[in-house]
Amino acid sequence: MKTRITELLGTEYPLIQGGMAWIAECRLAAAVSEAGGFGIIGAGAAPAQFVREQIRQCRAMTDKPFGVNIMLMNPEADAIARVVAQEGVKAVTTGAGNPGRYMADWKAAGVKVVPVVASVAMARMMERAGADAVVAEGTEAGGHIGSTTTMALVPQVADAVEIPVIAAGGIGDGRGFAAAFMLGAEAVQMGTRFLVAKESIAHEAYKKKVIAAKDIDSEVTGMSHGHPVRQLRNRMTREYLKLEKEGASFEELEQLTVGALRRAVLEGDAVNGTLMAGQIAGLVSREQTCREIIEEVMGQAADLLQGRGA
Repeated sequence: MKTRITELLGTEYPLIQGGMAWIAECRLAAAVSEAGGFGIIGAGAAPAQFVREQIRQCRAMTDKPFGVNIMLMNPEADAIARVVAQEGVKAVTTGAGNPGRYMADWKAAGVKVVPVVASVAMARMMERAGADAVVAEGTEAGGHIGSTTTMALVPQVADAVEIPVIAAGGIGDGRGFAAAFMLGAEAVQMGTRFLVAKESIAHEAYKKKVIAAKDIDSEVTGMSHGHPVRQLRNRMTREYLKLEKEGASFEELEQLTVGALRRAVLEGDAVNGTLMAGQIAGLVSREQTCREIIEEVMGQAADLLQGRGA
């Protein structure tokens, strides 16, 4: 399946792996790229040197294109932006801010720029700034989210910009892929489905919670201070939401989550850790290799799209 995104990123399939902090490291990214998708290393809150090492390790594992996701709130965002340009990765995706100040350097280095957006206004702004594509991510997604659903957001963004649109949030199989294309997307990004991939370093306890999750098992914390995060319900989310309801300060709430994602991913703390996952977790039923995931999604999507005359 060829689209403007496969041409832009040099991939076999228009399927991108989300840049999940702590989870999306070099092994997962390399496995996704090797299987024909586009793997992404999630910089998260990591230091620039660690990101450089991850890029080099990923390049040793695959000769296929891959990218890096930069959370622009990272104190080392400037340094990581330089690393991305110096190491010549194929593309960078960005979140939690405006990457405009890095655009010229990335363009000069031949890096494709694909910001994650949660609104039409931000998509238009990114297009004007020179973005090569945008990821329109709905509120169904895991981790930091906006307020508009994928079903509503994607077609409005597709109508508003000329650059290609990648749909994200609530997509976990070929049906979601086909639906995204019907809405105007030219690729999809999946995170939660790859979280449970065999190549993912996420702790087995974390993976089991995702696989066991039902459709209503995610919560959104952080609404009171404007930084909503979707994650699976556990003791930590219950305490967090209780404190939010009682009017706790941002600083008090932050104490609950410091290091909580790392503990969930690396130590398997499913009780007090942050188990970021999208609403689609209820559809994720087993652990598979990245190649099995991609082939299953693309096979189902191809059947559906061909059956509808696409």
